[in-house]
Amino acid sequence: MASKHSSETITTTRHDAIVGFLEGERVPYELLEHEPVMSAIAEARVAGRPLDEVAKTVVLHDGSAYVIAAIPAADRLDVHKLRSLLGASRRLQLASEDQIARDFPSFEVGALPPFGPLVPAAEVIDPALMQQQRILCCAGDHRHSVLVDPRDIVRITTATIADICED
Repeated sequence: MASKHSSETITTTRHDAIVGFLEGERVPYELLEHEPVMSAIAEARVAGRPLDEVAKTVVLHDGSAYVIAAIPAADRLDVHKLRSLLGASRRLQLASEDQIARDFPSFEVGALPPFGPLVPAAEVIDPALMQQQRILCCAGDHRHSVLVDPRDIVRITTATIADICED
């Protein structure tokens, strides 16, 4: 696995926007390049990280706006908890791949980070992620991930920290 840091020059790709955003926000990060993966669990495996250190970005839609939630890779989002927390209607549901592809064309479907330009900021982060020093997040495509401090994510997104995983 190759690792690239902010000081290295990299070619223009989907993850460049994420890297540029993190640098602009003065967030320390490590960019990891790896074989293509299609899930947060597979991302953990190829990066050699425990599942509790890997964030799964869950994209929801209520008909008029998107909600972004970040939970540990092995957990499942409890939509009822999230609706209650946000005071959202029953219309809040998981976004379809078609919606994500249409409304976030700068990113590969399934590789949306919980922060960055052209992404609604994470609104809720599960407290289990906050127990980690660094967490691995998607970086916009299936071949790159970023390691960041979850407290920096909360700082740059003003996300709420709340239990949103199934019990």
